[in-house]
This record gives sequence, structure tokens and C-alpha cells, in this order.
Amino acid sequence: MTLRRHFPCGQTRREFLWEMGGGCAGLALASLLESDGFFQRNASAAPSPAPTTSGHPLQARPSHFPAKAQRVIFLMMNGGPSQVDTFDHKPLLEKYAGQPLPADKKFINSGGRKIGFLTPAFRKFRPGGESGLMISDFFPQIRQHADKLAVIRSCHTDSHAHGSALVAMNSGKTFIGRPSLGSWAVYGLGSENQDLPGYVVILDKRGGPISGQPNWSSGFMSGAFQGTLFRPTGDPILDLRGPEFLDRAAQREQLDALAQLNQKHLEARPGGQELLTRIASYELAYRMQATAPAAVDLSQESQVTLDAYGVGKHPTDEFGRNCLVARRLIERGVRFVQLYSGGGHLEETWDAHKSIETNHGQHSAEIDQPIGALLTDLQQRGLLDSTLVIWGGEFGRMPFSEGQGEPGRNHNPYGFSIWLAGGGVRGGTSYGETDDLGFEAVVNKAHLHDLHATILHLIGVDHERLTYFHQGRDERLTDVYGRVIRDVLA
Repeated sequence: MTLRRHFPCGQTRREFLWEMGGGCAGLALASLLESDGFFQRNASAAPSPAPTTSGHPLQARPSHFPAKAQRVIFLMMNGGPSQVDTFDHKPLLEKYAGQPLPADKKFINSGGRKIGFLTPAFRKFRPGGESGLMISDFFPQIRQHADKLAVIRSCHTDSHAHGSALVAMNSGKTFIGRPSLGSWAVYGLGSENQDLPGYVVILDKRGGPISGQPNWSSGFMSGAFQGTLFRPTGDPILDLRGPEFLDRAAQREQLDALAQLNQKHLEARPGGQELLTRIASYELAYRMQATAPAAVDLSQESQVTLDAYGVGKHPTDEFGRNCLVARRLIERGVRFVQLYSGGGHLEETWDAHKSIETNHGQHSAEIDQPIGALLTDLQQRGLLDSTLVIWGGEFGRMPFSEGQGEPGRNHNPYGFSIWLAGGGVRGGTSYGETDDLGFEAVVNKAHLHDLHATILHLIGVDHERLTYFHQGRDERLTDVYGRVIRDVLA
């Protein structure tokens, strides 16, 4: 009788080798089928609002439920503003100034930087509006709109490094390759204007965020949903205009001929998402030649409006222009606009390692008047109820100095502030708390997934139902968790 020797898994060596060989062949077959588009043609996932050959990829789509906010303006403070110097008043920092951080708080990751002593706010806090929200003297104009703001004071994130924290704030994860918040919004709802991008990003002239394009990328989605970079002056997009010798009629004929060739190629290779995106981008670029320059033409605005935003004046000119362009874009039906304050690195951003007073004094002076004017302008035009305005950075800053006697602060991912205003937001309120020193969130903690779930809810999207089938699973912005912060809803 022949004995069969089994491995611990209960198989003979021949069975083990046969199944391993079959598995390797299966992996190779799966790779070939994926590259051929087989899974895109035959996946059984629920249909998604991805681009199709019969419709425009940015075609407006119904929300999951009625919502006041239809559009979003995200004011991104690149570098991480200090919560204890802006929107999170901590009087006890005065009492304990000059003392070390309590021993039970010393689990922090300082990134190799010095840990100094507890330091009070560099400017006074004062109550604003009927609500009495405490807001720093860095923002006297924004304070006049306190009754419009819902300040979330218990935000926390997963990274203390700028690059990964910025990507997390924009995409929900610290690693690159995932769709950004704006991409998810446009993927879910489309856009109300087919002649402009659904998602526009305007950077600071000093540079973009340190982690670059992944902050407005569409990730594994179609490129039709990624952010389009606009310049606030001149042609909004470089190389948008065609050559002078080619008129619009001739250009239209070229695009039509190219579309016919692309369509034939696509019919032989169904599921070619990249080609669909390219076809749509050609058409959008053609339409934008006529619409985009007008959208950023501030000569159509009154001098009163320009003065209100601080256009033409130092130091408000650039951010004032960007805020005014944002209003003009959402007025034209663009779904999601993101403006960056601070560009490049260190003191050119809100990254106040050297001095809070110098750094935040400079950047707050650039944005306070324009943001105040934006909120006033949106309300006067009847747009605030249908527009969600978001203000915040990738993290906050520590309640202690960076080094002994130094006026700067290090990064703080454990507790920081973000505020919302506009459609569907309960103004004049605050949600959550950091501890008495402003170090970490301790009451009603709000992770980035909670913030993203709330933003999507405010524009009528259920974050659990907004999914994209990718690599065998239904992906979503909030991954497998996240809750709507209902206390900030009107």
C-alpha cells in the first residue's frame, strides 16, 4: 500500500504544487483580462455616474436627498494655522504661560523639533455677533460674520507632516492615489455648467502645496473629475487658446474628425475609460475658450465690489481676486472651487515655526478682508444659502512654543479648528472641544472622515452610498467609517 504524505494544510505535495501552479496562471490571466478591459465590461457593481459615450461626464445628476448647498468653496490654509491663536480660545494658557506641557500630554511626535513652554495666544480673542463666538484679532472682518459660522474645534488627523496631512485633508487618506473631495463631489453630482470644469483649483502665486497634484487628483476615477488649475489673471488656463491661423470653424472640424476616429477605436475596445476622458477633455477645452476668460474677467465688477474684496490693494489683492473669481465661478454653476492661501514652504505658508505673530499676522492680513467680503457678497446675491464655504488647514499648531522663549509653534494633528458657513450650516455655533490647553480633541472628536461625511451631507450626498468600484471593492471617500456631524446642521 502506497502511503500519501500530507502537508499540514491537509494536501499532498502533488496537490499543493498543482494548485500553486494554477494560482500563478490565474494571476497572469487576471492581469491580461484587466489590461484588455474585461472586468470593466463585465463587472457586476452598481452602475456609476462615470463618463459614457452618450453623455457628458460632468452632466448634472440628482442628489441622494434635498439639500440647500449646491456648490462648495473650500478656503485651504496651506501650512496649518494655529487653533489657539484663531478660533479656539484658551484662557488657561495665560495662567500657565511659561510652564512645560503636563506629563500626561508628552506622547506627541515633535518631528525632531524642540518642545518649549506653554504660550498664550499672540492676539486677543473677542466675541462676535449675537452668538458671542470667540474669534481672534487676527480676523476682525471674519468675526463680523460669527453668526454665519459653525466652528468645529475638535478636528484631528492622521499625520503631523505637511505633505501627507494635506493629502489626507483633501482625499481622506495620507497616501496618494485616491480621489480628492472635489472629485467625489463632481463624480456624485456632476456640474451645472457644461462649458466650465466642475472642479477648479486656484493656487497661491508663491506656489502650490508641498504634496502637489495629488491634492486635487481624481485618483482611480476618470480624469474628467480631477481639479483644473486656474490662474486668477490673464488666460485662466495656459495654452487654452488655439493658434491664430486656426479659426473656430476649422477647429470644430478637426475635433469632429478626431472624435470619429476615437469613437471607432473605442467601439473596438469597450471600457476604455482613459479614451472617454480624453474625448471629453477636448470638447470641454473647446467650449472653455469662449467661457473661461469671461469667468475671470474682473473688469465686469463694480469698483465698490473690487474695493470690498481688497483688489488692487496690498496685501489683499491676490487673495481678494481669487475669492472674487470663486464667486463668479460658483455663480456660473461650477460645483467645487478650492482656493489656497500660502504657497511653497515654511514662512511662505501658515507654517509658523519661527513666529506666530509675524507669520499669521502676514497671512491673516492677506485673507481676512477678502473672506469677509466673500461672505457678504454671497449673502447679498442670494448665493450663501446654496453655497457651502469651508475654512481650514491640514492640521493645527501646538499650545507651547517651539523652543524656550521662541515665538513659533510646531505642528499639531491632535486637535485643531475648521469652520463651515453657508447652505445648511447652523451659524453661530461651535462643536467639540480640545482640552483646557488646546492640545488635543477631547469632547466630540471629529476625524477627517467625519468632516468629509458632513460636507457631502450638506450638498445632498450620502457618504456611504457614494461609491466607486475599483479593484474588486466599492471605494468611498470616508473608507469604512465616518459620521455626519449633525450638531452643525441647520
